[in-house]
Amino acid sequence: MKRLLFVITLFIAFSACSAEDNFAFDTPAQRAQFLSLTAELRCPMCQNQNIADSDAMIAHDMRRKVYALLKEGKSEQEVIDFMKARYGDFVHYQPPVTIATMWLWAAPVLFVVFALFFVVRRKSSTAPQDIKAKLAKADALLEQEKE
Repeated sequence: MKRLLFVITLFIAFSACSAEDNFAFDTPAQRAQFLSLTAELRCPMCQNQNIADSDAMIAHDMRRKVYALLKEGKSEQEVIDFMKARYGDFVHYQPPVTIATMWLWAAPVLFVVFALFFVVRRKSSTAPQDIKAKLAKADALLEQEKE
C-alpha cells in the first residue's frame, strides 16, 4: 500500500513539473527579452491573454519557439516578425497601421461628423421660416376670432 501511494505521489509530482515550462538562459538580459516578448505576443486561441499567461497548448508552443529563436541569437523584432508571418498581425498587441486599421479609427469619427452635420442642417432649415409662418397663421386665426 505504501508503494502504491509513493508511486502515485511521484506520478503527480512529475506531471506537475512537466506542465511548467522551464527555460535556461545564458544571460539575465536574454531572460528579460524572453519575458518582454511573451508579454507582448497574444495567444491566438485565448485572444485576450498574452502567451506568458495562457495555458493553451499553442501558447506553450509559441513560448518554446520564442525561446528557440532567442537562443539562435534573433533580435526581438525578428522574433515578432516570425510570429506575425506565422500567425498574422493579430498575434502582436501593437498591430501595424494599415488601411484596415485606419478605417477602424476613422469610422466612428466620420460617423459623428456626419451625424452633427445632418442635425445642424435639419435645425437650420426648419428654424426661422417655419416659425414665422406659424406665427403669421396664429395671428390670422386670432384676428378671425376677434371679428
